[in-house]
Amino acid sequence: MSKKAPTDDEKFLFVDKDFLNSPMAQADWSNKKLVWIPSEKHGFEAASIKEEHGDEVLVELADNCKKATVNKDDIQKMNPPKFSKVEDMAELTCLNEASVLHNIRERYFSGLIYTYSGLFCVVVNPYKMLPIYSEKIIDMYKGKKRHEVPPHIYSIADNAYRNMMQDREDQSILCTGESGAGKTENTKKVIQYLAVVASSHKGKKDSSAQQSGTQFAYGELEKQLLQANPILEAFGNAKTIKNDNSSRFGKFIRINFDVTGYIVGANIETYLLEKSRCIRQAKTERAFHIFYYMIAGAQEKREELLLESFSNYRFLSSGHVRVTGQEDDDLYEETMEAMKIMGFTDEERIDILKVCSTVMQLGNIEFKKERNQEQATMPDNTAAQKVCHLQGINVTDFTRAILTPRIKVGREVVQKAQTKEQADFATEALAKAVFERLFRWILGRVNKALDKTKRQGASFLGILDIAGFEIFEDNSFEQMCINYTNEKLQQLFNHTMFILEQEEYQREGIEWNFIDFGLDLQPCIELIERPNNPPGILALLDEECWFPKATDVSFVEKLMNTQGNHVKFAKPKQLKDKTEFSLFHYAGRVDYNATSWLTKNMDPLNDNVTSLLNNSSSQFVQDLWKDADRVVGLDTIAKMTDSSMPTASKTKKGMFRTVGQLYKESLAKLMTTLHNTQPNFVRCIIPNHEKRAGKLDAYLVLEQLRCNGVLEGIRICRQGFPNRIVFQEFRQRYEILAASAIPKGFMDGKQACCLMIKHLDLDPNLYRIGLSKIFFRTGVLAQLEEERDLKITVVIIAFQSQARGFLARRAFAKRQQQLTAMKVIQRNCAAYLKLRNWQWWRLFTKVKPLLQVTRQEEEMGLKDEELLKAKEIAVKSESELKEITLKHTSVLEERNALQEQLQAETELYAEAEEMRIRLASKKQELEEILHEMEARLDEEEERAQALLVDKKKMQQQMQELEEHLEEEEDARQKLQLEKVTCEGKVKKLEDDVLVMEDQNNKLLKERKLMEERIADFSSNLAEEEEKSKNLTKLKNKHESMISELEVRLKKEEKGRQELDKAKRKLEAESNDMQEQIADLQAQIADLKAQLAKKEEELQNALARLEDETAQKNNALKKIRELEGHISDLQEDLDSERAARNKAEKIKRDLGEELEALKSELEDTLDTTATQQELRAKREQEVNLLKKAIDDENRTHESQVQEMRQKHTQAVEELTDQLEQSKRVKSTLEKAKQALEKETSDLTIEVRSLNQAKQDGEHKRKKLEGQVTDLQSRFTDSEKQKAELGERCSKITIELESVTNLLNEAEGKNIKLSKDVSSLTSQLQDSQELLAEETRQKLQFSTKLRQVEDDRNNLQEQLEEEMEAKRNVERHVSTLNIQLSDSKKKLDEMTGNTELLEEGKKRLQRDLEAANTQFEEKASAYDKLEKTKNRLQQELEDTLMDLDNQRQNVSNLEKKQKKFDQMLAEEKSISSKYADERDRAEAEAREKETKALSLARALDEAQGSREELDRANKTLRMEMEDLISSKDDVGKNVHELEKSKRGLEAQVEEMKTQLEELEDELQAAEDAKLRLEVNMQALKAQFDRDLQGRDEMGEEKKRQLVKQVRELETELEDERKQRALATAAKKKLETDMKDLEGQVETASKGRDEAIKQLRKLQAQMKDYQRELEDAHAAREEVLTTAKESEKKAKGLEAELMQIQEDLAAAERARKQAEAERDELSDELASNSSGKSALADEKRRLEAKISQLEEELEEEQSNMEILNDRLRKSTQQTDQLNNELQTERSTSQKNESARQQMERQNKELKAKLQEMENQVKSKFKSSISSLEAKVAQMEEQLEQENREKQASAKTVRQKDKKLKELLMQVEDERKQAEQYKDQAEKSTTRMKQLKRQLEESEEESQRATAARRKLQRELDEATEASDAMSREVNSLKSKLRRGNEPSFGSTTRRMGSGGRRVVEDASEEEADSQSDFNGTKSAE
Repeated sequence: MSKKAPTDDEKFLFVDKDFLNSPMAQADWSNKKLVWIPSEKHGFEAASIKEEHGDEVLVELADNCKKATVNKDDIQKMNPPKFSKVEDMAELTCLNEASVLHNIRERYFSGLIYTYSGLFCVVVNPYKMLPIYSEKIIDMYKGKKRHEVPPHIYSIADNAYRNMMQDREDQSILCTGESGAGKTENTKKVIQYLAVVASSHKGKKDSSAQQSGTQFAYGELEKQLLQANPILEAFGNAKTIKNDNSSRFGKFIRINFDVTGYIVGANIETYLLEKSRCIRQAKTERAFHIFYYMIAGAQEKREELLLESFSNYRFLSSGHVRVTGQEDDDLYEETMEAMKIMGFTDEERIDILKVCSTVMQLGNIEFKKERNQEQATMPDNTAAQKVCHLQGINVTDFTRAILTPRIKVGREVVQKAQTKEQADFATEALAKAVFERLFRWILGRVNKALDKTKRQGASFLGILDIAGFEIFEDNSFEQMCINYTNEKLQQLFNHTMFILEQEEYQREGIEWNFIDFGLDLQPCIELIERPNNPPGILALLDEECWFPKATDVSFVEKLMNTQGNHVKFAKPKQLKDKTEFSLFHYAGRVDYNATSWLTKNMDPLNDNVTSLLNNSSSQFVQDLWKDADRVVGLDTIAKMTDSSMPTASKTKKGMFRTVGQLYKESLAKLMTTLHNTQPNFVRCIIPNHEKRAGKLDAYLVLEQLRCNGVLEGIRICRQGFPNRIVFQEFRQRYEILAASAIPKGFMDGKQACCLMIKHLDLDPNLYRIGLSKIFFRTGVLAQLEEERDLKITVVIIAFQSQARGFLARRAFAKRQQQLTAMKVIQRNCAAYLKLRNWQWWRLFTKVKPLLQVTRQEEEMGLKDEELLKAKEIAVKSESELKEITLKHTSVLEERNALQEQLQAETELYAEAEEMRIRLASKKQELEEILHEMEARLDEEEERAQALLVDKKKMQQQMQELEEHLEEEEDARQKLQLEKVTCEGKVKKLEDDVLVMEDQNNKLLKERKLMEERIADFSSNLAEEEEKSKNLTKLKNKHESMISELEVRLKKEEKGRQELDKAKRKLEAESNDMQEQIADLQAQIADLKAQLAKKEEELQNALARLEDETAQKNNALKKIRELEGHISDLQEDLDSERAARNKAEKIKRDLGEELEALKSELEDTLDTTATQQELRAKREQEVNLLKKAIDDENRTHESQVQEMRQKHTQAVEELTDQLEQSKRVKSTLEKAKQALEKETSDLTIEVRSLNQAKQDGEHKRKKLEGQVTDLQSRFTDSEKQKAELGERCSKITIELESVTNLLNEAEGKNIKLSKDVSSLTSQLQDSQELLAEETRQKLQFSTKLRQVEDDRNNLQEQLEEEMEAKRNVERHVSTLNIQLSDSKKKLDEMTGNTELLEEGKKRLQRDLEAANTQFEEKASAYDKLEKTKNRLQQELEDTLMDLDNQRQNVSNLEKKQKKFDQMLAEEKSISSKYADERDRAEAEAREKETKALSLARALDEAQGSREELDRANKTLRMEMEDLISSKDDVGKNVHELEKSKRGLEAQVEEMKTQLEELEDELQAAEDAKLRLEVNMQALKAQFDRDLQGRDEMGEEKKRQLVKQVRELETELEDERKQRALATAAKKKLETDMKDLEGQVETASKGRDEAIKQLRKLQAQMKDYQRELEDAHAAREEVLTTAKESEKKAKGLEAELMQIQEDLAAAERARKQAEAERDELSDELASNSSGKSALADEKRRLEAKISQLEEELEEEQSNMEILNDRLRKSTQQTDQLNNELQTERSTSQKNESARQQMERQNKELKAKLQEMENQVKSKFKSSISSLEAKVAQMEEQLEQENREKQASAKTVRQKDKKLKELLMQVEDERKQAEQYKDQAEKSTTRMKQLKRQLEESEEESQRATAARRKLQRELDEATEASDAMSREVNSLKSKLRRGNEPSFGSTTRRMGSGGRRVVEDASEEEADSQSDFNGTKSAE
């Protein structure tokens, strides 16, 4: 059969089946045992295992035959060739990374880019155009199921479309992958396919479409849908390094369809546009395409758009970067055309291009710094003029808005000058925002064009094209958002896969523990998106954006503090940057850098410019900037960056929303839509970064498979039963493994598969049998394939051996025939050579043709032909006879059948006549009954209709009640949720109250301190006034004191440095000590583990010793038995040898006799025919004798060989066992010695551990004492807490009112729940009553039982939860105690850390070395993690292998049993052979007697032969005499001729006889040779079979021994595990004892819980009583219902019978009218019949009366039931009314709660405003105070300079300043909690203001006093001048000697004072900044 060659498109879709079914590949795989090993080049390489050495394996590579050693963990299994290039990778029996990569690689190299992997469709970018997207391919995939056609994106799209149409369920196709993987192209193909398949324009084709075959015909809407793509690509796509047309945004295209399946409309949503590409790009990359299209294509509008060349634009960083294969001007025309089709007007298009031009012109605006200032200027404003012209705004306003924008500071608006960097940032942000808004506007316009509302959309199909999970070197905010979306999408995939698996297993009726793998990703998702408790990353980022002074570093620090202990969160390995952190996603660890995350999240803009754009003269620009009030302005950024205190204003409350919030909301909407759809997953993969076709980078593909979730899906597959096979296919492929299990004939596929699996003895855990398929775990099919290959190889080897034997035998027979022919030819030639010169022969040859004897052959031939003809005629006649006889028999059978039919018909006729007579009589009866029953029927029908109406009403009421119940349950659940939230809020408020109290106390303390300070200030001022008089005297003294103080200061600084160094040393030592403690603890744990292991090994060794001694004894017993057996076997051998010698002697004698006979036979060849016949018979008998003797010899030899083999085997086994026992003994002795040593070591270790344990117990007792002390302290703190609680009473009053409201709501809830429970019980009663009328009674009763069981289960769960809650509370209390201890320790540590700051410098060096070590360890850790993951995978595989090995063990046990059976059969066969040998010996004896008789006959034949020879000789003599006598020739010619003829006739007869004898002899010899050859062959075969069986037996025995050893090792492992379990048990017992102590402490809480339990039990008993009463009532109702049902059923049956009778009567009525006259005559004659009818009528009437009575009873019952129903309905109405009232109250409560929440919000807002106001006032007052203090200090300095005697005051001031600094530090620490105390702080601030005013007044007074002092000083100086005039000479000397020193000292004093003041001011500023920082942290 010639196969049809595949077409070009089929090459890229279909797999080559010849390759899959090639036996060469199968044989190669099965022989080499190929596996996968890791490779640096190809990812994984094929190799065959050669040797195994522990954990390492020697492997030979398949490609280059090189050998390598690989770790066992790195090896992965290979699939059989059957699974090569498989279309669905979930079908792979070995699911691992190597197999998946190999399958994708093989398909990719074959041109097959699409591959399924479970739910995924994996697409590899081919980097070339493939002919698989034509209209022909679309037609091929149209309406086909997934498994009917090869993998393709069209198949995904078509299946989604068909599912949407059939199930009326919305569909979605999710395309994800890296940039350049082909996401956008595949979405295009999906839209193209849907536009063709679901087009409403199907019948009408355009002329253009008709002309060109490749084009498709679309409607207007479909054209618009396809034209939306080029518009979005122009504005959203760009050239990157990986991809020339990369989508820089994610999109969700939603295509709406109507009921008929036509496209109605579409909608597009976008996500995460990369707007930063407008500003900057990499070297070979481009910005968005539209900029290049516009500059290249819009030449006509160049002046209008103010366009320039590519190189003039700064934002186009690489200039004009060309894209291969596309022209920008042509694409510009295409986009404009697409916009035209989409309905964009010309004005709109120009406005769009203007906006694009403005974006590029914004980049050309240049700013410069002023010379001596940082303020930015714009020297050249041409670009700004162009921007303003294009946007329709004023240039001066624009430049002012950028250079000096107006910022709101508090209530004032201030113009702030911008730096160059700020101005550049503002322009770049504006460019990004303009382009983003333009993109959004275009998207909205496209959606408006696509949204057609003429036909209503029934369902939709969504296509998601979004960036896949990627891990870069530097991952920023956008990448985290993308990875977050991929986490959510992967969770959706896992969830849908779980649901589909569940449906599949339920459909097939398979039991399986379902695992929702979607929950695996929940921790990571919660870490990112959780709003609170604790807040996630996005929530923390939003929180930081609200706080002033917040930075990226503070955000990361807060993130590490809140989420540091999260499972999926990790700190960076190397502390390179403070803004780095790591997350563990499903695809691996990702390191994120949080630089500029706050700005990215806030997306700030210059609000001055946005307001200008909002008021633009262009309507288009105004539309773009509608929401300009929601922009994050410059004032918020000023708060973020400004070093001064934050301002009081906030940006547009309620309007500002962060990027993270918006993205989270849009993602949540997307996920809800996707969850409501049936998803289809497409994963796009980039094969290489070089954009080369046919090249595949293995590691790149593996990384993408991991990121795309394909490997995650495979991991999920491995957990279940991924391999599924239909019954028929399984039977067809694997029936060879269980051929004997399935009987011949038809059998159902499922039954056959069950029998096959039973025969295969598979572990039930490895498979599940469904309704139409068999499900297997991973690796099972590979095992079956291996077994199948082994079976097939055995069959093929047997077939080959048979074929080769047949060919050899045929060749041998041919050779034998050739030999015989050669001998005949030789003999004939020899005879001819002898007779050639004999005259008589010549005469004979001349005479023979003349005789009639030669014609005999012809006559014989004619006779044969006649015979053949006669035979043919006879055969024909026989066949005709047979046919005639068959026909005759068939005719006889037909006749008999007809006779039987005749008899049956006659009987039927008679019966029919009888029936007619009966029917006639019944007819009359029924006619009479008819009229009566019709009337009754009418009445019953009316009653039934009334009952039906009542039933419908009751059902409606039931439905309404059920709906009400459901609504009430929903409301109850909502209320419970609200209750939980309220409780949480109350707890929060309580915590806030406690915090407020603490802060209040701290503020009071601060107030006291401030008052004390003011008092000190006043006293100091007074002292200063007093001491200013003495300043002049003390000036000289203090100069010397100042110098001494400076010396002391230097010494103190040195001492401080030394203290810092000591502190650092101590820190390093403490860290070392902590590490040593941890190491010691680890060593103790290791020692304990080693002790346990050693104890286990001791126990195991003792057990082994006992087992081995027992084995030794058994072996000795066996040896003795085997020695006895050997002696018996030797005796048998001797006897057999003697018998064999005898047989050989007999054989020799017979051989000699045979040779003698042969020689005699050859001598008697020329004798008569009778002698030759005898000779032939004798030869036959001799041959038989030979055969018998040969058979006996063979049997004898085989038996001898068997005996020898058995003897050798027994001897070998004995020797092996002896050697093993010796080895075991030696090993045991060694083990014993080693164990004795180990026990001695262990005892020493145990002693040391006991000592350590005692020390630990002492420490534990000390710690317990400390715990008691701490508890006492805790009680004291609780008392203090209670005192604080009394202070907090004002705030708690409001809380109590709220809690009262909540309690009332809870009480109402409880009432409602009780009412609901009573309602439910009443409803159940009413349902049961209704069920009595309907046939659904049994269903409700079963449901009730289920509900009761559920209730009991729920009660049990409640009790368990209560117990768990108690345990948790205990645990929480212990944790609280530990927390308090740790806090105290922390305080102590903080005290120590102040002393230990100096050790940091030394530690840094150590840290660097430690970092290097840490990096090495981190790399090792990564490797370990990889090996751990591999080990986990291998563990699963090994578990599977363990199961398989256990199966193999069971199989081998069964095979052992079979082998034993075979042995028994062989023994029976050997006994049979022994019997046959005895028979053969008897036959041999008989044949010996025959041989003797034959020998006698031979002697007689020899005698007769001698006589014949003599007669012959005499005849010859006579002939010679006759020839010699010439005289008598004439006379005796006639006689001679007669005698001659007679002699010739005799000669001829003799010749013929001789030839016949020769032929017979030859045939006998041939037969003899054949027999000998056959005997030899049979003997060889028998020997081979015996050897094969022996070898098989030995191999099986070895395998069994190996398996036994393996089982023994497994047993030993299990024993070890048991020993470990016992050790663990002991540990647990000790733990239990400790826990019992804890339980005793917790018994008090338990007593209280028991009390509550008793209360609950009492309530439960009451409920149970009520339930029992209800059950009793229900049972009574059920019994009555059953009785009524039985009656109703009886009535219904009778009614049915009556109706049937009525129908029959109506049919018979017509006939009755025709036969009425005849019946009337018969009725007249049959008067007796009438009386009988009358009796029957009376009976029927009596029955009817009974039925009527029963009906009345039923009606009465129905009325009673109706009364009950009315009552129940009344009750339900009452309950409904109560429910409505409760609802109204709950609504009121909700409204009140909402009002409270609003009030809370308003109060919070007021609080914040007040805080801001207070802060501003506080700042201003502090600044004024600082200024005044500075003035005062300056005045003091002047006084010091002038008076020279202010040293004492300076000292005092220094001391006071130090105290102030300490106080300021205290204030800074305490100011961290100021945020929540705003209400109380206002009052405090007022008091502070008053105090400050007083202090100002006092300072004014102090200044006045100082002025007085200055005046007095001036007067004193004047007096001194007068005095100095008298002593001019002395004064001049004094001035020369003292002025420099005085100046220097004054300078020193001044500088020192300034320094001190500056330090104080700086520290105060720091305290203020810390105040703000702590506030933000809060």
